[in-house]
Amino acid sequence: MAPSEDLNRRSLLPTYLYTTPSSSYSTLLTSKSTLTVDKLTPESTPSLSESKVNGVDNFIIASPMEGRKIEMYSPQFYGACTVGGILSCGLTHMAVTPLDLVKCNMQIDPAKYKSISSGFGILLKEQGVRGFFRGWVPTLLGYSAQGACKFGFYEFFKKYYSDIAGPENAAKYKTLIYLAGSASAEVIADVALCPMEAVKVRVQTQPGFARGLSDGFPKFVRSEGALGLYKGLVPLWGRQIPYTMMKFASFETIVEMIYKHAIPSPKSECSKTLQLGVSFAGGYVAGVFCAIVSHPADNLVSFLNNAKGATVGDAVKKMGVLGLFTRGLPLRIVMIGTLTGAQWGIYDAFKVFVGLPTTGRVAPTPAATEVAKA
Repeated sequence: MAPSEDLNRRSLLPTYLYTTPSSSYSTLLTSKSTLTVDKLTPESTPSLSESKVNGVDNFIIASPMEGRKIEMYSPQFYGACTVGGILSCGLTHMAVTPLDLVKCNMQIDPAKYKSISSGFGILLKEQGVRGFFRGWVPTLLGYSAQGACKFGFYEFFKKYYSDIAGPENAAKYKTLIYLAGSASAEVIADVALCPMEAVKVRVQTQPGFARGLSDGFPKFVRSEGALGLYKGLVPLWGRQIPYTMMKFASFETIVEMIYKHAIPSPKSECSKTLQLGVSFAGGYVAGVFCAIVSHPADNLVSFLNNAKGATVGDAVKKMGVLGLFTRGLPLRIVMIGTLTGAQWGIYDAFKVFVGLPTTGRVAPTPAATEVAKA
C-alpha cells in the first residue's frame, strides 16, 4: 500500500474503534491459551491471530492504523458493527426512496397508482422530479437508527446465545441462533425506527400534509399525540422481525453454501473483492425471501400510518387477504432484493475497511474436522 493511501485511510477511521495494543500478544492470552496463526494470502483479510481460551475462540484483528487493533467481541468490535449498520441501512434506504414512494402509494391508492410505470408517471406529473425524494430525511434518520441496532445487536446476541448454547450446540443449532439473534436485535431496532417510519409514510402518501421531517414531525404529533408515532409498532414488528430473521439466517446459510459448493478455494484464500461479491450475492437472494415473508405486514404498516384511527381489521376489509400478500409485491421484491444485497455489501466492506473479516460462518472441511478431533 502506498504511504499516501495509508495516510488517507487512517484519517478516515474512527480511532475509538481500536484498542491500545499490549507490548506483546502474550499479555492478551492466559496460560491456557494456544496461539495459532492462520495462513493468509496477501489478498485475504488482514492479519489475524487466534487464541483458544477454555475452548472459546478469541480474535485480535490488525487494523489499517498502525499500532492499533480490534479485538473480536470487544466494545470496539460492536462499535464497528454499529457504524457499519448505520451506513448500510441509512444510505441504501435513502437511495431507494423513489421506489419506496411508488410502492407506498400503490398500497394506499391502487385505483390511482395501478402499476410501477404509471406510478412514476403520475408522481412526475404532479410533483416533479423533486417529488420522488419526498420523505428522504425521515427515511435516512429512521433507517440509520434501525441499522445501528439491527447489526450491532445481532452480532451481540449471536455471540450471547452461542455462549449460552456452548460450542457443540452452537455449531449444531447455528440456524436457530441466527434466527434468535436477529429477532432479538430487530425488536430493539424497530423501536428506534417506528417514529420516523410513521412520519415518512404520512409525508409520502398524503400530498400537502408536509414538505418533510421538519414540519411533518410536529404536525403528526399535534394531530395524533406522541404515542401516535408508535401506532404502527406492532405491525412494524410483524413486518420487520420475520424479514430480519429471514435476512440474517438465509444470508448466513447462503454464504456458507456458496463457499462450500461454488468456490473451490477456502474463504481465507479468497480475495477481499470476491468475498464482498459473495456478500452481495448472498444478500440479494436473502432479500427476495425477505420481501415475500414480510410483505403482508408491510401493507398493514402503510395502511395504518396513512389513515388516522385505522385498524388492522379496516385494512383487511379494504385490501382483502389476497391484496395483503400481493399488492405492490413485484416492486418490493426488486427493491428489497437490491436493498439487502447492497446492505450486506456495504456492511462487509466497512468491516474489511476497519480490519475485520467479512460476515459468514464457513463450514469446516473434513480435514479440518479430523484435526480438531485429534
